[in-house]
This record gives sequence, structure tokens and C-alpha cells, in this order.
Amino acid sequence: QVQLVESGGGLVQAGGSLRLSCAASGLTFSYYTWGWFRQAPGKEREFVGAIGRRGGSTYSADSVKGRFTISRDNAKNTVFLQMNSLKPEDTAVYYCAASARDFTIVGSTNTRTYTYWGQGTQVTVSS
Repeated sequence: QVQLVESGGGLVQAGGSLRLSCAASGLTFSYYTWGWFRQAPGKEREFVGAIGRRGGSTYSADSVKGRFTISRDNAKNTVFLQMNSLKPEDTAVYYCAASARDFTIVGSTNTRTYTYWGQGTQVTVSS
């Protein structure tokens, strides 16, 4: 069956960096568009970034542009989220997700576009 496993979360001070990974199995990784979302306590799940099948197309939320970078390694079946200059408001559970649809900016931001989801990894940024 399909499994998405996030890792790399943790506790970091404001201004620090973390690199999240999402390792996938049970699907043809290179076929999928991949997204990262996050959910803070009491808030709705929100879009962070997405990357198209070949990695040439990416899109990030305004709140993380210039700080977060999404990338993928099709040979390793892994998608990454490099997070720099972290802020306390970045504290959330981060989820990766896979969509069989072609990458579009509008579609990539919608949770309903994605079929498969990981279990999430906690990121906590202290001030």
C-alpha cells in the first residue's frame, strides 16, 4: 500500500533551519505532484508549497516565500522541504501529500487535489 513518511521535524530557535523529508513507497513517485501543508493547533490545514513531476515547477505560499524551498529526488522517492529563517508562527504539524494531477498553481494549493497524505511531523519554533 501507499506510504508517505515524513521526518526531520523538531524544536528549533527562531532564525534556525530544518529540512523535512517525505519518503514515499507503494506508488510511482515520479508520476506525482507533491505538496507540503501545515496545520497549527486550532487552525485549518494550510498550503506551504508544491512541486511538479519533474521538479521544474514549484509554487510556495506567500508566507514562506524566500525562506522555504521544496525539492524532490525521483531516484530516492523523496520530497524535501528546506526551511530557513524559521519563525514562531511556522510552528505546526507539517504534512506531505501526493497528487496524480498535473501541477497547476491553483490546484496545488487545494487539499482536495491530493490523494495520499503522510502522518505529519511536528515543527516547533521557539522565540
